[in-house]
Amino acid sequence: MEYDDKLDLLLRLGREISRENDLGRLLEKFGDFSRDIVEAERCSIFICDEKRNELWTVFSHGVAEIRLSVNLGVAGYAANTKEIQIVTDAYNDFRFARDTDRKLSYITSTILAVPLFDKKDKVIGVIEAINKKTGLFTNLDAELLLLLSQYVGTTLENVSLYNRLRDTNTKLIYKLSTAAEFKDEETSEHTKRVAYYTTILAEGYGLSRDDVDSVKLVSPLHDAGKIGIPDNILRKPGRLTSQEFDIIKTHSIIGFNILNDEDNEILQLAAIIARDHHEKWDGTGYPNEAKEDNISIHGRMVAVADVFDALTTKRPYKEPWSIEKAIDYLISEKGKHFEPYLIDIFVKNLKSVKEIYNEYKEM
Repeated sequence: MEYDDKLDLLLRLGREISRENDLGRLLEKFGDFSRDIVEAERCSIFICDEKRNELWTVFSHGVAEIRLSVNLGVAGYAANTKEIQIVTDAYNDFRFARDTDRKLSYITSTILAVPLFDKKDKVIGVIEAINKKTGLFTNLDAELLLLLSQYVGTTLENVSLYNRLRDTNTKLIYKLSTAAEFKDEETSEHTKRVAYYTTILAEGYGLSRDDVDSVKLVSPLHDAGKIGIPDNILRKPGRLTSQEFDIIKTHSIIGFNILNDEDNEILQLAAIIARDHHEKWDGTGYPNEAKEDNISIHGRMVAVADVFDALTTKRPYKEPWSIEKAIDYLISEKGKHFEPYLIDIFVKNLKSVKEIYNEYKEM
């Protein structure tokens, strides 16, 4: 590839990334462009994990994930020295870590590694090209990859910020769900189990990865509206009167009103789940007597998870059912309380359901 062609490639990358707002696809583009511009077989983009003192791949050709100590390998040298590393004969170079090749059944011969910096000139990762297709990596290749690294470094900063924001959202959501549990005398294990059971259903239903992650994140807020229910009703050990039950049922709308935010998609999803998780497939649920596909798919999923967990958990007014008895009940409610296909997914993944139950069961 001629020099002018490589500059054109860089310009094309600039145009493409200006139109892309998905972080995963951006990293894939960076990996492909990095590989192509230096004419390598593969490329990996590593990010620094300071807690584990590791480098791990947010993108890598032909590999799901690579994790290595920040003190090992050519990428580690690039991160620690803050300098470009060029390797012309990997197996005779002290910087090369052979274990990765052995694990991947791959043979590395030449390497070009360029550190990635944030706006404060702190190393946040490394971009590494493997095996120049013809000849050796040159200083020109290093300069081109260095130019590209400025794009990648900015993107990795955004990834880091995105992850920190998501971690903060997760903590806030669990704190909100715990606030509801304090009133209802449930435990945080209940919300964890519901979240994981719902995740099984979301994955089995074929929702996108982002949608699965979102429903896992917000499903613990399904009963947030119980904050608005009087304690004497919520904690009553005996059977509720019809009037008391009508008051309990308002927690769905209370939760929706608390959580609904038109400017925040995550809170909107949480609000919809809070509203819909007591609706029934046959239209006999509450608060709106919605039926079948008029109930949000996320609400339908949490309904299955919530009922299963309620049945298999000890409450002040009942002993826990066995998993087998609870599954029989879910099956008997196919087409009535629950969407039939969701019950089929739940039963099909019973092994995973039992693992979650055992890991997070009440002590």
